[in-house]
Amino acid sequence: MRIVIIGGSGLIGSRLAARLAEAGHSVLPASPRTGVDAVTGQGLAAALAGAEVVVDVANAPSFADGPVLDFFTRSTRNLLAAGAEAGLRHHVALSVVGTDRLQASGYFRAKLAQERLIAEGPLPYTIVRATQFFEFLGGIADAGTAAGTVRVAPTGIQPIAAADVAALLAGIAVAAPARALSAEADTGSAKESASKQGLGAAPDGSAIGSGSKGIVEIAGPEAFRLDALLARILAGDGRTVLADPEAGYFGTPVTGDPLLPGPDARLAPTRLADWLPARTA
Repeated sequence: MRIVIIGGSGLIGSRLAARLAEAGHSVLPASPRTGVDAVTGQGLAAALAGAEVVVDVANAPSFADGPVLDFFTRSTRNLLAAGAEAGLRHHVALSVVGTDRLQASGYFRAKLAQERLIAEGPLPYTIVRATQFFEFLGGIADAGTAAGTVRVAPTGIQPIAAADVAALLAGIAVAAPARALSAEADTGSAKESASKQGLGAAPDGSAIGSGSKGIVEIAGPEAFRLDALLARILAGDGRTVLADPEAGYFGTPVTGDPLLPGPDARLAPTRLADWLPARTA
C-alpha cells in the first residue's frame, strides 16, 4: 500500500514512517523539507499521485489563535482537495482527546475546525484523537513554572508514548476508514480491509473498533492526576509541583477531566514505569 505521511519528519511522523516501511508498505514522509507544503499546496499533487492513504500528523509552528487556525484549515482544505483528485481511499488525521471540550483554547478551536472540514469533506476518513504524549509532559511543566514552582490544574490525564501512537496509527492507516462516504461503502470497505488484515468484522459488517462519527480515541494504559504525574516526572530537578485549579491547561480553564479518553479508547501498552527509564537510555 502506498501511504503519504504529512509531517513525516516529526516526532510521530518519523516513527510512523519506520513502522509502515517495516510492514512492507511504500511510504512517503512528506514535509516542507522534502518540498511538500500542505499549507501552500506546493508539491501535494505529486506527493499524493498513486497513493491510497494519507496520514496527517503535522502540527502548527505557532499556537497563537490566528496562525494556528490558518495552519490547520488551509492545510486540511488543500489535503482534501488534492486527495480527492488523487482518488485517496483513506484520510487519517491525528487530533487530540478533549478537543471538543476545551474550546476556550485557540489551539483546540483550530483542531475542531480541522476535524469538521474532514467530516464534511469528500474522502473516507478516520480522525484519531490521542491523549497527551509522555514526551510533551516536560513542556507542560515548563509552561507552568514560575520561581521554581510548577502550578498545574489537578485534572486527569492518561498519557501515551510517541512510539505507541505511531504503532496504533500504523494499524489504523491500513484498516478501513472509521467513516466512509456512505453506509454501503463503509460496509464493503470494512469487510475488504478486515479480510486483508485478518481482523474479522463486527456482526453489522463495520470494521471492529471503528469510532462513532469517524473518531477513534487512543490513550496510554494509566490515568493520573496531572500534578501528581508531573511530580514523578520532575523528581530530582529541584522544582515543586502544586495543584492549582486556577492554573488551567496551557492557560485554558479546565473543569473536570476533559483530557481523559472515553471508555471505548484503544489503550497502548507502555506504562509510566516503562517509559521513564527509556527516556534517558
